[in-house]
Amino acid sequence: MSFGIFGFRALWSPYFLVVMILITILYFLIIGPWRSKFKESTPVSTKQKLLFISSIAALYISKGSPVDLLGHIMFSAHMTQMAILYLVVPPLLILGIPVWLWKAMIYRPVIKPLMKLFTNPIIALILFNGVFSLYHVPLVFDFVKTDPVYHAAMTIIIFFTAMFMWFPLLNTLPGWKSLTGIKKVGYIFADGVLLTPACALIIFASDPMYATYSEPQAWVNALALCVPADMLSGLNLTGPEMFNTLPLIEDQQLGGVLMKIIQEIVYGTILAYIFFQWARKEREKDEIDMKKDFSPEPVK
Repeated sequence: MSFGIFGFRALWSPYFLVVMILITILYFLIIGPWRSKFKESTPVSTKQKLLFISSIAALYISKGSPVDLLGHIMFSAHMTQMAILYLVVPPLLILGIPVWLWKAMIYRPVIKPLMKLFTNPIIALILFNGVFSLYHVPLVFDFVKTDPVYHAAMTIIIFFTAMFMWFPLLNTLPGWKSLTGIKKVGYIFADGVLLTPACALIIFASDPMYATYSEPQAWVNALALCVPADMLSGLNLTGPEMFNTLPLIEDQQLGGVLMKIIQEIVYGTILAYIFFQWARKEREKDEIDMKKDFSPEPVK
């Protein structure tokens, strides 16, 4: 059956799209006409602008496009949505915001000590992977998936823990204790290891784990999170098999596999980014040393 039966609002989330557009406009106002109001502000490169726009586009794709609706129908789509939202959006967002704007946002009496605490590498790793794994415990998952308040709260909490997790790797704030060199590689490796048990549990389960994808009434209740009530009440829905030709267990296993594949792609990309950053800094250091070696000594 076509997803078109759920209507335009469920498919494209126009209100969420408006919010994303307003955030993008605000960003360009801050880095443009309003930049002079911020201390130590400098022009923002085209690369950073593209990274920020990419983060907003990825955020809309995961939470505002038909991917969000599909994530309530197919577990494999849900895991793809999670991977985009928590593994793709945060690094793009962190890299897309200039240092001077980060300083303006977090160098504040209450926010700075909290950021220092939650972006501590060990705490950040445990928080993100712990909350993400807890969310995918069947009892918790099925409860959260059928309550709009708890679902929104859990989504926001996991997103912030994802931001905390990525921050030690990618931030360039002066004076901010961050990971360097081989520690970054170890951090990424540890993150991948900690996320593996949750994915393995899903991949190797012998039976469907989640009622919101296997029981018709629980599935319809979960759909209410993204389909307007007036639209949903007029539909005769019997279960996810109306739209998903994959058996439930295979769809569930595919979700776990997709999560791991996207994770490996993202982490591999970040490792390459870190390596090229390190290589550039070493090259610049060598050039400075060479200039010092060949510079004429002052006449006594």
